[in-house]
Amino acid sequence: MLATSRIFRLCTQYSFQCVKRNAFHCSSVRSAKVAVVLSGCGVYDGTEVHEASAILVHLSRNKADVSMFAPDIEQMHAIDHTKGEPMPTNRNVLVESARIARGKVQALSNLTANDYDAVIFPGGFGAAKNLSNFAVDGANMKVNSDVGRIIQEFHKGNKPIGLCCIAPVLAAKVIPGCEVTVGSDQEEGGKWPYAGTAAAIATMGASHQKKDVTDVHVDQKNKIITTPAYMCETALHEIFDGIGKMVTGVLKLTT
Repeated sequence: MLATSRIFRLCTQYSFQCVKRNAFHCSSVRSAKVAVVLSGCGVYDGTEVHEASAILVHLSRNKADVSMFAPDIEQMHAIDHTKGEPMPTNRNVLVESARIARGKVQALSNLTANDYDAVIFPGGFGAAKNLSNFAVDGANMKVNSDVGRIIQEFHKGNKPIGLCCIAPVLAAKVIPGCEVTVGSDQEEGGKWPYAGTAAAIATMGASHQKKDVTDVHVDQKNKIITTPAYMCETALHEIFDGIGKMVTGVLKLTT
């Protein structure tokens, strides 16, 4: 009987030590390091603030280690968001992006794919005006040199790239033949006011995939995850849900 009790105690101690070791290993798993690239602050001339916030919330919920970046350049122009009209004085993209980042933002020139597991680009007209000139030249657009470099680096490193709203045009231009979504290729009674973007994506040699606002498209070959977000006129919670799926898709591909 004494021998049996001693064996039981030894087994219990061994099990407890195993649990402690496993708990330690679980808690020491490294969080995914994700770079978020901003393009200013405000839908008409910079980053779409709701999209950026949704991305940051979902990354935080998944315990990602996030750093934010933006190009240290002048905006294409500054827009009075109460009127939708250009303002007489311009603004700096990095300085404006600091509003979203609560000051913790670095120049985009400092970002390299070697330091991160994934990169995500929120939308807003800043992606089409400051990170590229898609707003002016459409399918003949040029991409900011650092933006192009970063997308190429992550792609060559087989690391996931997330883009939402208008930002998928960046991947369409830089990675020939990739698959992305900006929602629908038809306006559908005003639900998709920027539906013409799908045709521009096809002209650039990429493949547009029709998706609803709460859906994502995952290009497994190129590790590109996209969702329509505010390319659709819809409720904020649907934007939030679609972005959540994009973030989840990006993080899954980092493992």
